[in-house]
Amino acid sequence: NDMYEAVGEEMYAEAREEILWMMERARERDRYLRAILHQALAQIQWALEDYDASLKSFEEAVGLDALPDQTHFSLMYQISQLYYMKQRYRDALDRLELWFCKSPPEQIKPEAYVLKASIYSQFPDWPEVVKAVDIAIGMAEQPMESWYLLKLAAHYEMNDYPAAGRTLETMIPLWPNKKQYWTQLSNVHFKLEEDDQALSVMALAYRNGLLDTQADILYLANLYAFREVPLKAAQVLQGGLDGNIVEPSEKHWTMAGDSWYAAEELEEALAAYENAGKVALDGDIDLRRGYILIDLERWDEARTALRAAVDKGGISERKMGDAYLMIGMSEFNLGNFDQASTAWGRASRYPRAKAAAEQWMNHLREERARRAS
Repeated sequence: NDMYEAVGEEMYAEAREEILWMMERARERDRYLRAILHQALAQIQWALEDYDASLKSFEEAVGLDALPDQTHFSLMYQISQLYYMKQRYRDALDRLELWFCKSPPEQIKPEAYVLKASIYSQFPDWPEVVKAVDIAIGMAEQPMESWYLLKLAAHYEMNDYPAAGRTLETMIPLWPNKKQYWTQLSNVHFKLEEDDQALSVMALAYRNGLLDTQADILYLANLYAFREVPLKAAQVLQGGLDGNIVEPSEKHWTMAGDSWYAAEELEEALAAYENAGKVALDGDIDLRRGYILIDLERWDEARTALRAAVDKGGISERKMGDAYLMIGMSEFNLGNFDQASTAWGRASRYPRAKAAAEQWMNHLREERARRAS
């Protein structure tokens, strides 16, 4: 009674001393009493996390073969758990299988099948893992998340992506705020070349406010772009940039600009390209902005963008020639004929732009002559 009172108060060291004293007195007594004492000592050692000693005491209790069957086989289950903790997996499985054979079905809990699945995962034997954990899930009213994760890991190890997808589809309604399950399901669909499903899963996660990292936003935007939905790709990227989720780098602003441009939203594309140009080390993005502004006949803005492209440099010879051609076009339409002539003269130095530059120069001379007459 003193010993059990000490255990109840979590005074395990004192309880162990009581048990050891009683075991000394019971040395010559019957096997049942000694088995009871070894069982109690094992439980105390377990509580003290002295698992080696606990395993030895449990084995002593079982070895005496004096306890009632239910208690006897319950101890075998605990021995199996300790073998598993000590990484003696074959011994753990042997004891557990014997326990399954001897225990009445109504006394077997789903946790026992989870232990079996965990042991098989160490061999590893993934089909047996799935079989055992499926039984546990089927038995439990509220299966634990860790059980599904064990099952999911087994599917991945076997490269059984359809089964992994089905498991994730079960997990998401149970834990709808766990972002990783949404992204994993999307990746599974993408791996199976089910692109529409991959996109749908991520889009729903986005609408639920679960995508909160740059990788998430870029993945979703790329899915939209891959499925040729540039407007949605642009909106997702823009939202990530505006919300400080996506780094405002040249690359990311350019991606946003490209998406807006593909969606024919030119004002948004220009704004994104302008932001990209602010951090760009070369003039390529400013040149791209210049092309759009020329198409829109916004000559003054085009000239500014194109001169920025030329000043930054770092673009190919062909693009440099194009830049001077378009600067000349902007100056011409602004009525600045001398500046247009200078720009086309520079463009003519580039072989691929020379013919076009000469044509524009001829057009300029004709225009000057017309105005002079």
